[in-house]
Amino acid sequence: MLRSTSASSRVLRVCVLGLATITAAVVFTSDTADARRAHRHRHHSHHRHVRHHEARQSYNPAFSSIIVDANSGATLQSTSADGLRHPASLTKVMTLYLLFERLESGKMSLDGQMRVSEHASVQAPTKLGLRPGQTIRVEDAIKGLVTRSANDAAVVIAEAIGGDEDDFAKMMTRKARALGMTRTVYRNASGLPDDDQVTTARDQSVLARAIQDRFPRYYRFFATASFNFRGHNIRNHNHLLGSVEGVDGIKTGYTRSSGFNLITNLRRGNRHLVGVVMGGRSYRSRDGIMRNLLAENLDKAAGRRTVAAITERSPAEANAAVAEADAAERPAPPTQSQGAIQVATAAAETADIPTPRPAPATRALVAAAAAAVPAAEARSEPAPLTSGVIQSQSLAAIPGSTEPMKPVRVKTLQVRSGSMKVASAGPTQLSMSGDGPETSGSVTSRLPVQPPHHGTGQGLLGVLPASSATASEAKVASADPSQPIQRNGAIKPVASHTGWIVQVGALDTESEARRRLEAARDHAKGMLGKADPFTETVVTRNDKKLYRARFAGLERDEAEAVCKRLKRSDMSCITIRN
Repeated sequence: MLRSTSASSRVLRVCVLGLATITAAVVFTSDTADARRAHRHRHHSHHRHVRHHEARQSYNPAFSSIIVDANSGATLQSTSADGLRHPASLTKVMTLYLLFERLESGKMSLDGQMRVSEHASVQAPTKLGLRPGQTIRVEDAIKGLVTRSANDAAVVIAEAIGGDEDDFAKMMTRKARALGMTRTVYRNASGLPDDDQVTTARDQSVLARAIQDRFPRYYRFFATASFNFRGHNIRNHNHLLGSVEGVDGIKTGYTRSSGFNLITNLRRGNRHLVGVVMGGRSYRSRDGIMRNLLAENLDKAAGRRTVAAITERSPAEANAAVAEADAAERPAPPTQSQGAIQVATAAAETADIPTPRPAPATRALVAAAAAAVPAAEARSEPAPLTSGVIQSQSLAAIPGSTEPMKPVRVKTLQVRSGSMKVASAGPTQLSMSGDGPETSGSVTSRLPVQPPHHGTGQGLLGVLPASSATASEAKVASADPSQPIQRNGAIKPVASHTGWIVQVGALDTESEARRRLEAARDHAKGMLGKADPFTETVVTRNDKKLYRARFAGLERDEAEAVCKRLKRSDMSCITIRN
């Protein structure tokens, strides 16, 4: 009995000891597995964090910003405002500018239908999901651009106006030049990535001011918070709409190379600000920067409108500006005089206008933009921007100019003729016809028609072929422009201006031109002290007389510095090699 009890006790002890050993082994194994899993989780989490941190560190788009007082035209704040940036979907503001032109002129209507092409339908998101062969109302396309920033709708608009997207992009670039956006080049209608599509914050502020001054009726679309398209409610990407008092538009944009972009228009009370932020690290960062810039500069803004609306150049002048920008780096070909008697030379000097040249493809675009005018644009071109001008007091200097800005150097020669009387080739005595120059008043024989691509292209002065005069009928007396010119029997000396010339505009009267000169002196703050101010009369293609306001006698760097200062004050300025 005792042995049986003892044996049972031993068995019980062995069982308890075995159970304890098994439990300890299980616990140890579990702890080891959990530790390995925890280590692997910490290892992978660390690497994910490192990769995310490295990605954020490598994403550093170039930043720029500007705040403009739309009442006075003054720049209140700027950071790298003239640095080249990619516009991303800010491009669609220009796309809509060209569409609004067609709506205003009656060439298109809001209820009109536009056909969707295969090219439009395959655009990268974001988009409305349009399919080839479908149609879309013009108004729905506008709202699709404003809210969802629809790339397919942008191409539909481009093809409806320009025939194809490439030709439309050239139209966009020419319009940019017409508005004074000197550093902007467009390659597509949507803003999808393209290395050659560039702009600046300052150029975008010009466009934002121009589109609302020119098209107040259609600008309201930029305030669209949401709209319903084929059963889907689409909300606006612009988060400042409805969250910042007074903000009524206008456009957001993003690509990897551009960063987060935003144009904002704010009207609060009588104050009016236009802001541009480009290169934000995130949409929250971009929006926060814009809020701060608007708040910091609102009190500095003027309480009444004193600046005129931004004025467009004519289409021909815009084409010339694009061509000059492309030709600025090419030397002018030498003048050929063999076999001809040269009555007057009108060798054009290119203006010193800065032009973005990020790649050879951009230079090819600029050249093509000047050469090819789409048929849609050639048929109907809206009149120059004149609507939306509010002016509550007279200005000593109004920014902008409608004058042809292509500078021309003219060498005037005297001609003695037995049977051919030429009284004067001065601009005040020439009238333009469709084929070439005609003299009026005292000229007894019409000058020969100027050959194409000679002289200025304006038909004022050119090359007289040898066949139209013999050596006994015409004799060159002088090729020195400082010599006097004979006009109707009177001798009048021609003023000679040396050095680089700065032109600050062209006005309707000589007194306005002289006031512009004085205003430029004030804005330049002593930089024009040694310059020689003068006015020069020109006649435009439609026989309108204008008075150029100019300063001469400057060095190149001095002229460029003066123009840079004046442009900061929104005063028209161009430098000319004399």
